[in-house]
Amino acid sequence: MANRGKVYVIDDDEAMRDSLDFLLGSADFDVTLFESAQQFLDAVSGVGFGCIVSDVRMPGIDGIELLKRLKASHSTLPVVIMTGHGDVPLAVEAMKLGAVDFLEKPFEDDRLIGMIDAALRRAESSARSEAVTVDIAARIATLSPRERQVMDGLIAGLSNKMIARDYDISPRTIEVYRANVMTKMQAGSLSELVRLAIRAGVLKD
Repeated sequence: MANRGKVYVIDDDEAMRDSLDFLLGSADFDVTLFESAQQFLDAVSGVGFGCIVSDVRMPGIDGIELLKRLKASHSTLPVVIMTGHGDVPLAVEAMKLGAVDFLEKPFEDDRLIGMIDAALRRAESSARSEAVTVDIAARIATLSPRERQVMDGLIAGLSNKMIARDYDISPRTIEVYRANVMTKMQAGSLSELVRLAIRAGVLKD
């Protein structure tokens, strides 16, 4: 059973599709073939996480237009572009549009497999990182306006007394708010609270 990851091959050349199907299937990837970018775009909402391997020159929607559409839809699927000899300018444009790598035909089998492995690892790491950031933002959203003010004071390096003076409330009340902030943010220390704030973009590092 394939367990190395999903790969979506997009190429109008049937022989190339069959060749990649055999190569990547033999390397333990779960391969799905598409004969056009439009066919893939029609199906993309239902596909799972995986790496797209697409030819750059295709009739209709080519590899560059495919990248533009994926970028516009905020797709997180990594894309490796296959180019013909002398298509370096197209490959550079593809990289600017978000392709993680490009490969000139004819290429070595191991090189493509290595690229797909690297692309999947980077994208999975990025997805996990994004999920953590979203979770931290959700924690911040649970803070009351006053708790948010106290958190902002804490990460700015202000003492309880200074925060209390700024908002004309007692230091004892600030301690209660501070405890609430630490609980809601799931922070065990002030340094951890600062790290969380940096991760969420509340405090620039």
